[in-house]
Amino acid sequence: MKKNIRYWIRVASRDHVMKGVQGGFAQLCHGKEAPLRKMRTDDWIIYYSPKVHLNEGTPYQKFTALGRVIDDYIFQFDMGNDFIPFRRKIDFMECTETSIHSLVPQLSFIKNKKYWGYSFRFGHLEISEDDFRVIKEEMTGGEGD
Repeated sequence: MKKNIRYWIRVASRDHVMKGVQGGFAQLCHGKEAPLRKMRTDDWIIYYSPKVHLNEGTPYQKFTALGRVIDDYIFQFDMGNDFIPFRRKIDFMECTETSIHSLVPQLSFIKNKKYWGYSFRFGHLEISEDDFRVIKEEMTGGEGD
């Protein structure tokens, strides 16, 4: 029986994504638990970063990280100042940060190609395996699986 692997895009500034890559974790939607509960072991996650820094206005608009969910364990981490977000362990792959602009025409989850940013408004979304493969191919040159 084939496992039902799902594919996710999460939106976060590049600096926040890199903290997760370095620590081997995903932290979503300002530390909320609910989006993490939708993910299962062996699901894939791609991060899209509209900006480099959260409070900076300069557009970045790149896919910045790619990884696989390691287990089904959700945990909390005390970051201080009464902020204790939820996290999941992720095995991130070596990849190249990739601009979204050349991929927009190929991605089926982007319904309106002119206003493509609208697709990312909720901070997380599930995508098809085909869309995942298009992005992954660009980020890895076809390496890994």
